[in-house]
Amino acid sequence: MDAATINPFIQGTLYILDTTASLKARPGVASLKTDAPSVGDISGVLSITGDIAGSVSISFTERSILGIVSAMFGEQMTRMDEDITDAVGEICNMVSGHVTTKMTEMGKKVRVKLQEVKTGTRHSVVNPGKVLVFPFETTKGNLTIGVSLDGSC
Repeated sequence: MDAATINPFIQGTLYILDTTASLKARPGVASLKTDAPSVGDISGVLSITGDIAGSVSISFTERSILGIVSAMFGEQMTRMDEDITDAVGEICNMVSGHVTTKMTEMGKKVRVKLQEVKTGTRHSVVNPGKVLVFPFETTKGNLTIGVSLDGSC
């Protein structure tokens, strides 16, 4: 995977969170994921097909997603429920649109779509091949983007 291919997923996620929830994120140290469980409490999983194939997961801690959705809805969200699950799906759909546009600008034909939203502490997100993990810290809590493209790093 090269940075030019990975960046639209990271930039798209951060852009969507900034525009919908006024959320600024500080990057942590990227690493190679070696186990199946995610590092969050809820994850949106995107599938990528076309010129680039693979998957991307956007995982949130409970604290971060409650804070993000509270900012998006303009009301205090206090528990993980269907509204939170739906919001993660919608965030992922917006990221998918952003990524598709950026990839088209790069001359790549891809289809990025929401595959599923997974919930539960240490839920499993299975990605093909190796996964590069990009952690981010925000004032609302942490989130992690896991990228597995073309089954290799």
